[in-house]
Amino acid sequence: MSEHVDLAPSARRLGGLLPAVRDDELGRPTPNEGRTVGQLLQHIVGLTAAFRAAADKEFGPWTDTSPDANGWPELEDGWRETLPERLTALTAAWSSPAAWEGMTRAGGIDLPGAIAGLVALGEITLHGWDLARATGQEYDCDEATATALEGFVQGFDAGGTPGLFGPAVEAPEGAGPFERALARSGRDPDWSPG
Repeated sequence: MSEHVDLAPSARRLGGLLPAVRDDELGRPTPNEGRTVGQLLQHIVGLTAAFRAAADKEFGPWTDTSPDANGWPELEDGWRETLPERLTALTAAWSSPAAWEGMTRAGGIDLPGAIAGLVALGEITLHGWDLARATGQEYDCDEATATALEGFVQGFDAGGTPGLFGPAVEAPEGAGPFERALARSGRDPDWSPG
């Protein structure tokens, strides 16, 4: 699957969740086991910078190490301003056909640009859903994104991929492509903070 996929719908959805995230929700659990809303947000702050650099083939600290090399980081001040800016930059970088061509690097791993773009799509889409679930917000994934994401995650081991996905769970009967992608990525489509 190497065609150019539009990251803008997922970036807009994720950005649209941010204003409703209250400070008193930052310590809440997320579908990412053992991670808080604040840690999830900081993870997204880092990965948006890293995958923007990967799109631009701007190799250096952002592409050569994982944004979570020392575990999931605690939320830094200024995220409400930084994250929307980084989502805009990420979308712009991956809108260039050149981003999807040749080789690039992310998390210290060399990989085709087409794969890196799909990983970036997965990160902002799946973590957008995680954030929405953790903060009680709605999350509706568009069909094109859901289809691209489902095709991408089906290529991973159902037993899980350390650092990326947990073991797959069973999708509910009658699930659509986005719910199937969630389940394959190790997320329970019915998860709630309890």
